[in-house]
Amino acid sequence: MGEGSTDTPQGVGHGGGREASHVPVLLKEAIDFLSVRRGGTYIDATVGLGGHSYEIAKRLGALGHLIGLDKDPTALEIARRRLTAESEDWPEITLLHRSFAQIADGQQPATIDGILADLGVSSLQLDSAERGFSFQADGPLDMRMDPQSERTAEQVVNHLDERELADVIYEFGEERRSRRIARAIVRSRPIRSTAHLADVISAAARPMNQAERKIHPATRTFQALRIFVNRELDDLRALLEAAPRILKPGGRVVVISFHSLEDRIVKDAFRDGEKKYKYFRVLTRKPVTASEEERDRNPRARSAKMRAAERISKKFSSGKPAGAPGMAVMAVPGPKDQVATNADASQK
Repeated sequence: MGEGSTDTPQGVGHGGGREASHVPVLLKEAIDFLSVRRGGTYIDATVGLGGHSYEIAKRLGALGHLIGLDKDPTALEIARRRLTAESEDWPEITLLHRSFAQIADGQQPATIDGILADLGVSSLQLDSAERGFSFQADGPLDMRMDPQSERTAEQVVNHLDERELADVIYEFGEERRSRRIARAIVRSRPIRSTAHLADVISAAARPMNQAERKIHPATRTFQALRIFVNRELDDLRALLEAAPRILKPGGRVVVISFHSLEDRIVKDAFRDGEKKYKYFRVLTRKPVTASEEERDRNPRARSAKMRAAERISKKFSSGKPAGAPGMAVMAVPGPKDQVATNADASQK
C-alpha cells in the first residue's frame, strides 16, 4: 500500500517465515512493543504467512495460547505449517478463517494479553497474478483477500456509475485525478484484467511533474479498489472498537499500517482511547518507522508506520473510538455481498 513506491501498488506487511520470500515488516519493533508474556493469550489479527506469529509463539511457552486470524484460507494453511510445534514448550495454536473485524467473536471481556495487526497486503497475495492485486503482472481483476467473498474489483470497475467510482478512487486512494480516471474507466468498459485497467489509468492520468513520476499512475486507484472490495477501513474500525473490550489491563495492541488512511484511523482511536474514554495509554507518540537498514533490505517497508497502546484498568466505556468518517457502502450489481465466514477453523 505504500505511497511513493514504484515497485508495487501497495506495501507488503504480514508474511515471512520459511515459505515466504519477504520477512515481516517491523518485526523486532512489533514484538518489543507487544511485550509478550510467557503463558499469555495473544491474537495475531492478520496472521498472513506466520512471520509475526512465529516470533510470538516462541515466547509464549506451553501454557500460552496464540490465536491467528486471516481472511485468506491459503495463507492460513501456510501459517499452519509454519507454526507446527517445535518442542514440548510450544503454545496452543488456534487459526481461524475470519476478518479481524470479528476479533471479539467468542472472546470474553478482558481475557487477551495482546493484539497485533499488520495491515499490509501479504507477499502471497501481491505476488500472485491470479489474485489481481498488482499491475506488475497481468491477471484477472479480483483483489479479494477472502476468495470466498463475492464482490470483486471487476464488478466494481464495470458496474459502479461514474460518480460513485470517482468517489471510491478519491476517498480510498486519495487520488486527486479521480474524476478523470473514473471517466476513462467507464468509457473503456468492459475491463477484465489488471493490465487493461492499468493502461486505461496511465493514459488518463499521465504524470505532470517529477513528484508524480515517482509512483505508477495506477497505484492509488488500485489501492482504492482493494480497500473498497475488502471493506478494509470498516474492518479496522471494528477491530479498534473491540480491542479495549477484550484486552486485559496491561494488555497491548500494536498496529502496523501502510497508508495515511489507516494510520489516521489508528492514531485517532488511540488518542480518543487515552484522552476521551480513558482506557488506553498511548505508547507511541509518533509512529515507529522502519530503519534505513530495513528499508534498504526490504523496500516494501518504506511506508510502514507502527503505533501501540496499552489497556489501563479503567472500566470499559460504551463509547466508540473515533476514526475517519466511514464512506457509505455502495451497491454493486451482481451477487449479494457475503459476510466473512467464521467456519473454517483449523487448530493445532
